[in-house]
Amino acid sequence: MSLVVRAFPLVSPVEDLRAFAAALSTDRKADTVAFYRRFGVSHESWHLQETPKGKWVIGITVLDNPEEAAPRYAQSSEEFDSWFKAQVRQVSGVNLNEQPLGPPTSQIYAWSDELHPNTARLA
Repeated sequence: MSLVVRAFPLVSPVEDLRAFAAALSTDRKADTVAFYRRFGVSHESWHLQETPKGKWVIGITVLDNPEEAAPRYAQSSEEFDSWFKAQVRQVSGVNLNEQPLGPPTSQIYAWSDELHPNTARLA
């Protein structure tokens, strides 16, 4: 299990991002569940961050095997997958067919409390 963290610039109004998230939780909920399970995702959350240089969306995903799932996702042309990638491109400008895990990220620092019971799940 891996923790994948990405930051996407928000190039469309926040309302577009909220509408996309709402669709995932309502109208397209069954598709969303199947989509995440198909690629080995057990958790995903999005966080809006306002910076002096604009708004960014930080995505955090718990993923079984990013190296295996990323190319399958990039190549997928299933209807929901294509819709999802188009929504991401609309709100961020990032093409997930080219960067399936989002903009490249390098971990600079991490700390975990080895005594906390949830730490083992994130290792």
